[in-house]
Amino acid sequence: MKLDVLVATVRNDDITSLIKKMNIQTNAIVCNQSDTWTYSELNYGDNKIQSYTFNEKGVGLNRNNALMRSDADYCLISDDDMVFRDGYEKILEESIRNNLDADILIFNLLEKKGKRFVTKKKFNVNRLNYMRFGAARLVVKQSSIRKNGIFFNLEFGGGTRFSAGEDTLFLKECLDKKLKIVAVPEYLAELTNDRESTWFTGYNEKYFKDKGALYAAISNNKARILCLQFLIRHKNLYKNDISFSGALKSMKKGISEYRDWRF
Repeated sequence: MKLDVLVATVRNDDITSLIKKMNIQTNAIVCNQSDTWTYSELNYGDNKIQSYTFNEKGVGLNRNNALMRSDADYCLISDDDMVFRDGYEKILEESIRNNLDADILIFNLLEKKGKRFVTKKKFNVNRLNYMRFGAARLVVKQSSIRKNGIFFNLEFGGGTRFSAGEDTLFLKECLDKKLKIVAVPEYLAELTNDRESTWFTGYNEKYFKDKGALYAAISNNKARILCLQFLIRHKNLYKNDISFSGALKSMKKGISEYRDWRF
């Protein structure tokens, strides 16, 4: 089994230090978004590290660039603020052997202050729960996504028109194409949270407008219902920053903006 770790980073001039900091122990492809165009290869231990720098913006484009250039059987999608645990390749291989019918595996991320959903027992991901997961914990079977023409949306995510949601839309398309997604309780890496978010600036008008656009992309007919359920379920997140009516107004604006652009 061939494995590539796909690393998304921005304006990083020292790829060797990045690989060391992340404790990468397998082959990897690093896609660095900056203001130049370069390519280099380096040997790190027994592993081959390919480094691409693109004068481009957008996390979805970054991840697509890495996916397109990998010839591995499986790709582990990561961000540059992750530190992999020792022996993660063996953990991953065992999980794949135990889930040979899975097209995508979703692992846990260890955090000092946990914000992300933690899988405590293996389960199949479906349309009721896929939105709780981000991209930087996915292991994808290359043949499955290529055969079905699945890539990350270029209009959603940091550096794009709509600041987040490319991972949600990726998983939705996988489900639309009948791929099997399994969440497993093992963790492969720790999230350091040592850099600022490339897209989150608070629960403000921009946040809710982009969230509305995301729900319109998920379901044009059910977008407003999705907005309402989000606002009701997560009121404690934003109640000190914006009113319910203000957040809903921004989400409706995002729905309209997406529809005007898309249709």
